[in-house]
Order: sequence, then C-alpha cells, then structure tokens
Amino acid sequence: GCVLKGKLYPFGEIERTEDCFRCSCSKQEINCCSLFQKPLRYDKENCEVVFNKQSCNYDVVQKSDPSKECFVYSR
Repeated sequence: GCVLKGKLYPFGEIERTEDCFRCSCSKQEINCCSLFQKPLRYDKENCEVVFNKQSCNYDVVQKSDPSKECFVYSR
C-alpha cells in the first residue's frame, strides 16, 4: 500500500482520506487531489473561513454569529 501522513492505504483508488483528499495509490507512486475548494471572494471584514472536516469543504460564516453563513462570490 501507500503511506500518507503516517497512515497506510491499500493500492488502488482511495475515495477520501482523513484529510479530505482523493488519491490513487500504486506500487510506483501516490497521486492525490483535494476534495475541497478554498473560498476566494467573500466579505472578509464580516466573515471568516472555517474548514469543515465532515463535509470536506470550507464554510464561510459570520464572525459575529458563526451559525450564519456568508455569501461566497467565488471559490
């Protein structure tokens, strides 16, 4: 298998690692790409970015009330 950040994964396709990556593991190499996209344009004065490991995505929430989401213009 392949070792990624100290964890052993079997050869073949890995749908989702603990750190939210999709990987392909072979005897020669391991190739990974992220399952998430970082927010680029949002109200940075009133909002903040929080990584949600459960959904493998970044949530953009209000600084004053993190239970409320902010609009993201682009990722």
